[in-house]
Amino acid sequence: MRVWRRVLVRDALLAVLVAAVSLTLFTFWGPGARGVPVEGLRDPDALGVVLVLLACVPVAVRRRWPLTGLCAALVPETALEGLGYGTGLTGAAGLVMLYSVAAYRGLAMALGGLALSLALYATSAAAGAGAPAAWSDHLVVVVALVAVWGVGRSLRLRRAYMEELRDRAARLERARAADRRAAQAEERARIARELHDVVAHHVSVMTVQASAARRVLASDPGLAGEALTAIEETGRMALTEMRNIVGVLRADARAELGPQPGTRDLPALVDQMREAGLATGLAVEGAPGPVPAGVDLAAYRLVQEGLTNALRHAGAGATARVTVRYEPHELDVRVEDDGRGAGDGGDGDGRGHDANPQEGGARAGRGHGLVGIRERVALYGGILSIGPRPGGGFEVRARFPLKDGQ
Repeated sequence: MRVWRRVLVRDALLAVLVAAVSLTLFTFWGPGARGVPVEGLRDPDALGVVLVLLACVPVAVRRRWPLTGLCAALVPETALEGLGYGTGLTGAAGLVMLYSVAAYRGLAMALGGLALSLALYATSAAAGAGAPAAWSDHLVVVVALVAVWGVGRSLRLRRAYMEELRDRAARLERARAADRRAAQAEERARIARELHDVVAHHVSVMTVQASAARRVLASDPGLAGEALTAIEETGRMALTEMRNIVGVLRADARAELGPQPGTRDLPALVDQMREAGLATGLAVEGAPGPVPAGVDLAAYRLVQEGLTNALRHAGAGATARVTVRYEPHELDVRVEDDGRGAGDGGDGDGRGHDANPQEGGARAGRGHGLVGIRERVALYGGILSIGPRPGGGFEVRARFPLKDGQ
């Protein structure tokens, strides 16, 4: 409403200006205005002034009712012509209204306004009040009408084009915002998986080592001290990995980020599990070749999660074995153990606390490690199998496709 008030005020001021110009032309430069009579034309008088003013009034509502205003402006202009006053340049109001119809209404209505203006002018010219005008004069008037109409249509098309550009920019901005939110959600999920893998593994190792230290603290303080030292080293490793993971979230762009672990770090992981009390072996089959960084990290996390589950749930005296097989178009990673499980308790059946209940008959629990592994493997088009082994124990295996031998 406030916008319309401002529009009406501007149009009212324009109507006043058009009226002032039209009256000046009609009174001082019209036919017979300087005392020189023109044959066939009436001198300016009060009636003529009223008609000129009536022709200018519709300009005040030119944007709200342009076609109606055009019709209202053409009536007094036609009357001026019919009564023999001769409008001359006093037809400015009609031109303004014709422009307004072309600029603020659709093509059909705009063409109707142009046809109406041309038809009324042709009718007035045919009536021929006063001396007949040359054909060139009529041509000038027709060209002026068409030019004013064309300017109005051009401005309307330009406004429509600019509006379309603004809408497109708004749509692109919304699309970018949606993509940004999706990327942020994906990054949060990735960081959550990484943190879970790091925390679950290292905390599990520290828990087992702390339990062993507590059992031998009284009988063998030296062995308990070694276990506590291992706990300290494991804690430092966990902190280092967590810093590397969450460093990307820090505002300081100079945060030191270390490389992500991969299959090259499996020997150190196996040694760590041995120190924690799980007899673990590592076998590498085939010629190691270049592996994509994402697949390399996913393979490492799979081994880490599989060994962590074996350490927590395989039971005393269990052994684990990690097998990494490099094939021309596939990377095969397997973690298997021969444990019978620690029995029910804790957070459910430990052998399947992270597994899908439909995979190998394992019962689901509350963990998320193997769920995250499943997402990692699926992300790179791999095949994951999780479940108990036929001869006892548990197995986690993933096969990652390598494109073009990589």
